[in-house]
Amino acid sequence: MRPVIPPISPRSSQYGVDPALVGKRVCELPGMTSVALSDLFPDLPQVIFPGAGGVAGVRRATLEAVEKVDMTKIRPEHSVNILASHHGFTLLGGEPYTEMLKTLRDVIEQRTGCRDIRLRAGVGLRFRETEEYIRRYGLDRYFQGKAIGVAPIDEGFPIATELGTLYGIRKVYDADWIVHAHNSDVREVHFHRQVDRAVKPFGMSYARIETRSTYHQNLGPRAANFTARAIFDSPFVQKKFAFASFLTVAPNGIVGVDADNDLYALNDRVTRLGCTLYGKMMTLFGEIDECIVALDFPCPVVYVFAAGVIYANFAGANTDLYDLELPLPAYTWYTEAFYGKRGKPLLEDIPPLNPAIRMCVHNYAWTGYPSAFFSEHIPTVMVGQEQADLFRRDPQNLNYMKHAVVAESMESAMEFAKKTTGTEKVLIFDGAMGGINLSEPLAEFLLQKAPTVARRVDEELLPKWLRQRGIPLSGAAG
Repeated sequence: MRPVIPPISPRSSQYGVDPALVGKRVCELPGMTSVALSDLFPDLPQVIFPGAGGVAGVRRATLEAVEKVDMTKIRPEHSVNILASHHGFTLLGGEPYTEMLKTLRDVIEQRTGCRDIRLRAGVGLRFRETEEYIRRYGLDRYFQGKAIGVAPIDEGFPIATELGTLYGIRKVYDADWIVHAHNSDVREVHFHRQVDRAVKPFGMSYARIETRSTYHQNLGPRAANFTARAIFDSPFVQKKFAFASFLTVAPNGIVGVDADNDLYALNDRVTRLGCTLYGKMMTLFGEIDECIVALDFPCPVVYVFAAGVIYANFAGANTDLYDLELPLPAYTWYTEAFYGKRGKPLLEDIPPLNPAIRMCVHNYAWTGYPSAFFSEHIPTVMVGQEQADLFRRDPQNLNYMKHAVVAESMESAMEFAKKTTGTEKVLIFDGAMGGINLSEPLAEFLLQKAPTVARRVDEELLPKWLRQRGIPLSGAAG
């Protein structure tokens, strides 16, 4: 058994409790250990971050990736909006994504002579979140006062598409050129199902709330993927699109940067990466028969990380979220609407939330995302009255604490969870880099299951996933 990996530190935010109120982290409890992801799956690629060189490796990778990008359309007298999304700032502490954004600004200015380069950082329901990131990482200074957060309630802009008029955010498109700066982390695979992952922000982070709600609630997952593609394919956006640059991510860290003038070519590579690098980890988590989940990460409930997988994905890990023959996953906003008063899906096609999750100990996670569905369906223990009060005040989580109990300390919460569930298996979502913090019994379980999962994914599941998405199998391990 290895020593635990330091978790991501608490952060000051209006969406979370004061970091001073975050006491002991779950990984500090006796009996906790860690598993290196390379021990589970030795074929995972080498990472450039985390590593001894820090974010310098990300800068080098960005410079190398954009060498092949054509920037000749950008003239010195033009303006450029580098478009970012809030999720990138929660990857491995946020520094890698920040470094890619800074490098893009520098290389665009150097190669084109353009000096009017802005940052437009999109966000979801936490309307001020990217403003916090811009200040935290000094991007307001780096972009010489031209870095702003944009929210889906900001002034909209009509975009004529082949589907009709859809709405983007005016400040996203108020430059001569746009550069799409994103990442390949699978994140909400329960929503997008690894279909057009690279295109998704055009219908989300860069779109008005009326248009992005089409994705979440009107049509639901998969069915609404085409809205982002329709916006990107519109003549208006195509005339402004310069290129895309993606931080490429594996469960064990940052593996590089990929850039292209052709977003759909990049999208194929992102699709292959998402299925190949995350498929084994997601499938392995689906093998867990019972566990206590511990949330311990500066992010909303659904987005806390373990081994590059978010809690919302683990809540649906009892089904294969990559298999497009699965009509609906256990959790999305869309499927939430199809649950009856007895807590069971009204439609037989909707599976229940992952029954392996016997209890959730909420040691540290943020508000700002509707999460009451989780506490309603999974027994939840909230650590600390201050954190419970924060959730009670959050307009998006008014009912979260109606389905949860409060513990005075993390230690008492975990003791209660173990006694109540009878399991010693604990999976900690605390963003540990390069591995997973967990209890010793669960570590032994995953190490035993991993070789069989690897063979099944390589020989059976991965070929099916790629075939469903029209991606050639050749080169799938790259």
